[in-house]
Amino acid sequence: MASTIRVRATANGETTEVQALIQHPMDSGFVKDAQGQLIPAHFIQRLTFEHNGKSVFVANWGPAVSKDPYIKFAFKGASKGDELKISWVDNKGTSDSTTAKIQ
Repeated sequence: MASTIRVRATANGETTEVQALIQHPMDSGFVKDAQGQLIPAHFIQRLTFEHNGKSVFVANWGPAVSKDPYIKFAFKGASKGDELKISWVDNKGTSDSTTAKIQ
């Protein structure tokens, strides 16, 4: 199965800019389907970006984040060629992770 995470990390001087798109329904549990039944909550609870084994960005999310979330942030201390590990876990115990080489 292909990863649900698409990521681009670009080093420019001391700063590395990271952009990521995650495919996930992010259902809040408050929306009804066409038959009027509530769609069960299904959302990412924890998103982590790690560089050299150290967390550089951690998000603890709830049901208020929109479908297919997009994240953009910058951090210092990385170099071109380094690897960035991205992982998430949702409220149903599903998870995904991937690595990206910093360009």
